Amino acid sequence: MNCRKISLVLIACVLFSFAQAQQTIPQFKKNERVVFVGNSITHGGHYHSFIWLYYMTRFPEMPISVMNAGIGGDTAGDIAQRLEEDIFSKNPTYMTMTFGMNDVGYYDFYKDDAQEIAERQIKKSYDSYQIIKKRMQEAKNVTKVLIGGSPYDETSKIENQIFPTKNAALLKVNNFLEASAKENNWGFVDFARPMMEIDLREQKKDSLFNLEGGDRIHPDNDGHMVMAYLFLKAQGLDGKKVAEIDIDANAAKVNLADNCKVSDLKTNGITLSFNYKANALPYPVDSTARGWGSKKSQKDALKLIPFTKEFNQEMLKVSGLSKGNYQLSIDGQPIGVFSASDFAKGVNMAELTKTPQYRQASKIMLLNENRLEIERRIRDYAWMQFSFLQEKGLLFANNQEAIDTISANWDNAFVRGNFGVYEQAQYPEIRKVWQDEMDLIVNTIYSINKPIARKIELIKVQ
Repeated sequence: MNCRKISLVLIACVLFSFAQAQQTIPQFKKNERVVFVGNSITHGGHYHSFIWLYYMTRFPEMPISVMNAGIGGDTAGDIAQRLEEDIFSKNPTYMTMTFGMNDVGYYDFYKDDAQEIAERQIKKSYDSYQIIKKRMQEAKNVTKVLIGGSPYDETSKIENQIFPTKNAALLKVNNFLEASAKENNWGFVDFARPMMEIDLREQKKDSLFNLEGGDRIHPDNDGHMVMAYLFLKAQGLDGKKVAEIDIDANAAKVNLADNCKVSDLKTNGITLSFNYKANALPYPVDSTARGWGSKKSQKDALKLIPFTKEFNQEMLKVSGLSKGNYQLSIDGQPIGVFSASDFAKGVNMAELTKTPQYRQASKIMLLNENRLEIERRIRDYAWMQFSFLQEKGLLFANNQEAIDTISANWDNAFVRGNFGVYEQAQYPEIRKVWQDEMDLIVNTIYSINKPIARKIELIKVQ
């Protein structure tokens, strides 16, 4: 049996309705300090940033802090080594934990005794996790959520090598994390099985499709948006609308104003107008492929998951309009033309990127992307400290000996690749500037994310 057939058989054994696999996890609360712990998929990824963007726009009066504590290449053992200095030093009130991709190995899956090696690696990961678990148990005032990480793709036909049965080993790590969450009454979110289901579904239409990127490991922006969707859904936030308005034009009556205020409704048969102030902003979906090597955008995920339907509804429903077309204008700005029947069914303003409220949300999205770029530099600095200098006895030394040690290991591609950031970040003044800049961005976001009263008009097109 070839590798691809083996992979498909193993996947068939582990896939089941992922709705049953997800547990409900706590939502974030005001002033929550959320730390996402993981490997390179967290270090260089977007899912935590996409989650924060949801809270920035949906709960504008509820500021929180979301911090990246991922380091590329990490295993459970590596995470255990940096628990105090890099994770609990951030004073989390809510923390997530995921690992596994590096724990189970890579090229060993080509060896004759691959399965025996994999079992030893899984046992090693489990034993290291016991150190992590004990420290998490001691953190009494911290909400804990374990994440079954994104899968390793063995099924798409992209031109890249496959490590056969790696994903089955990875799922065993996810399984012991899920069991531990249940044992400790912690939250658990499974990314792996839902993403595998999407992969298999889409590969029936396009054999080159996957959510895990060209290396079969690191999800592109669409994959990270799927991960954010799964996390928010596990928090029970699906179905919470941006706002919903239901107006009877004949009776000049507001039937419903959910999560918003509607006032000063007027209609003369030609123009219907009212004042509208929502309690939230629409979720802005990025159409640019951001990040090193990215080929897909956040928006590409909307073809794969019902995020718009479940999370991004700003509905304007107007019944009783006379037949014909109407121009929707907000604050005097033309947005689009819709028929009376369109309005009777409901127009989702969250999908209209020209609205003033969507443009307001887009500023927040772009500021959040700027914050993420700076944070990634800080995580690159953390990589140099914890993945290289710590084992040399030079953790946070930031002196000439550290520079000399880096120079002596210049043949290490990861050391070489992270040196440019380290060269700057070794100086506390520069790290402080970066942190101050991130703080300024976050403060700016929470000063401009409050919804503004808008005037909405439906003007009949003659």
